[in-house]
Amino acid sequence: MATQLTINTLTKLISFDTTSVHSNLALMAYIQSFLNEYGVESTLDYNQEKTKANLYATIGPIEKPGILLSGHTDTVPVKGQSWSTDPFKLTFLDNKAFGRGTADMKSFIAVALASVPKMLSANLTKPIHFAFSYDEEIGCLGVRSLIEKLKHLDVKPAACIVGEPTKMKLVTSHKGKLAARVTVTGKECHSGMAPHGVNAVNYAARLVNWLENAANDKAQNGPFHTQYDIPYSTIHTGIIQGGTALNIVPNHCQFDFEIRNIADDNPQDLLGHFTDYCQELIGEMTQKASDTDIAIEVLTEYPGLAKANDDAIISYLKNLTDDAEEGQINFGTEGGLFSEHLKLPTVVCGPGSMQQGHKPDEFIYIEQLAKSEAFIERLIDSLSESP
Repeated sequence: MATQLTINTLTKLISFDTTSVHSNLALMAYIQSFLNEYGVESTLDYNQEKTKANLYATIGPIEKPGILLSGHTDTVPVKGQSWSTDPFKLTFLDNKAFGRGTADMKSFIAVALASVPKMLSANLTKPIHFAFSYDEEIGCLGVRSLIEKLKHLDVKPAACIVGEPTKMKLVTSHKGKLAARVTVTGKECHSGMAPHGVNAVNYAARLVNWLENAANDKAQNGPFHTQYDIPYSTIHTGIIQGGTALNIVPNHCQFDFEIRNIADDNPQDLLGHFTDYCQELIGEMTQKASDTDIAIEVLTEYPGLAKANDDAIISYLKNLTDDAEEGQINFGTEGGLFSEHLKLPTVVCGPGSMQQGHKPDEFIYIEQLAKSEAFIERLIDSLSESP
């Protein structure tokens, strides 16, 4: 059974609506106040508008390399979802705790905070760091500025644990993501004069077809990472809009596509080839109308996470769990950014399951909270000097 302090802390965290479109400052003020009660100093790293912030804190000796616990404070929206309970009031039923963010991923933050008294009472010989971010759900935007600041630490952490929901299994790799928007500008005319126009929808269709062929090539020729259920990078077009009337050759079409790449398959390579094809089509289009164009806007991008080349660290982190198996996940996290930009051995391990995340009536099993508490307690013991 989870401790009352974990339950109380999670109850408070869930009460804040930190959907990515909203500020997270009230939640961060609560976390700072919580830490202050135990004499733990923390710093906030604000966005440009001063409406959101990351939080960083350290418990233990800063002159030694320790373990960084990472979590995001924002959640996906509840709008348009049919909930049986109030999504911002922690509700218990059948050994489950319901609320937005219970699975993804306020439970990990709650357990980390509730473990602060144990961290302080232990004789830590190496520190435990907290790094809590904003805007993870819309492209891992917030944590990037925090990572830039962490680069200047005199002593960097030895490893990072991202507490995304894995049912407390150690995950050593996940795919990255690149999402882009393509805007095709053609030349409109009456459909009876179609050869004199430049049909933006037709050119967009050719681009979508190019992406589909590229996706098929990835499926057939790789590169492959056989540990994934889908062991190659995927490409898909998710949204397309164009045209205003059937009897008008459309001068505008826009579509969004994304690449979900395995860590050793750089999506910029594919984007470069796609851009070359766009330039080829622009050459065709401008022969008919000089003001036609194809524009590509990268909406968001974050790297995949590859297994760290540090067997000792991975073995150490694995020993903190109840499960000897390593795994992979099909969703992205901030882990790739910590690994790529801070060069930290990074894993993903946290309570709950993404099968319950992002859905109405999101929940976490109470036993997952208890497992997470045991994990953090083992971490504390491993970083402490025996009395």
